[in-house]
Amino acid sequence: MIAGAGEQTDDAGLATRFRRDPERFVEVHDRYIHDIYRYAAGRLDAQTAEDIAAETFCVAFGLRDRFDPARGGLRPWLFGIATNLVARHRRKEARHYRALARTWTEPTVGSHEDRVVAAVAARRMQPQLARALTKLSQGERDVLLLVALGQLAYDEVAAALGISKGTVGSRLSRARRKLHDTLDQEAVNG
Repeated sequence: MIAGAGEQTDDAGLATRFRRDPERFVEVHDRYIHDIYRYAAGRLDAQTAEDIAAETFCVAFGLRDRFDPARGGLRPWLFGIATNLVARHRRKEARHYRALARTWTEPTVGSHEDRVVAAVAARRMQPQLARALTKLSQGERDVLLLVALGQLAYDEVAAALGISKGTVGSRLSRARRKLHDTLDQEAVNG
């Protein structure tokens, strides 16, 4: 879901309400917890993702008086907090990608044919993709994964990371090029 002007206006109203009555912050949680969890789960293991998602809302609650609707909506603000928390787990994240490059698990859904096709594709691509992700800078990986996993638009990524929209575009372009080059090199060497 891409945030529109209506959602930002709604976020501004929600911010006004939770400043007056902090118990209203539960509405922010209910509205965005699934998006934040899904993003964190794409970056980290499921348990850590739960922790990151919960911690994101704890941090946001503590900073709720600092939220400025003029700078963007609640969604990119929360994704910015989550990205900062993920950065604190950077070593764990790098270990996770290295482990993905070494391991593979059998898919458990779909027909036998689907599982065979998925297994072949996953076995072929997962280790190379995981290795390629480790070759990105933290900023490139953050932008790429906010777009790919968080499904944030460029302006939302910019607000989440506190960078310009142009920087988002250049980091994403570099990340895509690096991934493409690394995967091409893997195919030649593989």
